[in-house]
Amino acid sequence: MAEALDFAGGMSGVTEPPLHVVLYQPDIPQNTGNIGRTCVAVGAKLWLIRPLGFRLDEKHLRRAGMDYWQHLDWEAVDSWDDVRERLPGRRVWCLTKFATRLVWDADFQRGDIVLFGSETRGLPESIRTEHSANNLKLPMRDVVRSLNLASTANTVVYEALRQLGGVVS
Repeated sequence: MAEALDFAGGMSGVTEPPLHVVLYQPDIPQNTGNIGRTCVAVGAKLWLIRPLGFRLDEKHLRRAGMDYWQHLDWEAVDSWDDVRERLPGRRVWCLTKFATRLVWDADFQRGDIVLFGSETRGLPESIRTEHSANNLKLPMRDVVRSLNLASTANTVVYEALRQLGGVVS
């Protein structure tokens, strides 16, 4: 398990990660690798909800540039319900282009879940509806259909870290 960020300014033996980053059926290994690298950098836990658009064997991980994977605290599960059962009572923030609330307006707390949909399908409407009060988006002009998943996740994770006062030493 990766060490969690110590909000006094470094890494510690704290077992609770500052955030749980959940990717709902990600399709592109390079995006997952980039997000995983960010999770290692800040001490967040990465959750992958199957099916994945790639294999998790060592060859495929290396090809996607995920050679630091051994430092990542992560789990692959079969469903969103599996994540909710493992993390009961956590606040869930859904990132979706359909949101009206900007990510800057969120009040992130330690242990929150930030949930991202697949690159090609986004999040299911049922999940967005269930957490409608906590749907968030990044601002973008209408001429852009969507933002890259890894870029969005990195922006959101670092905004949450900023709010939590975390400093990576």
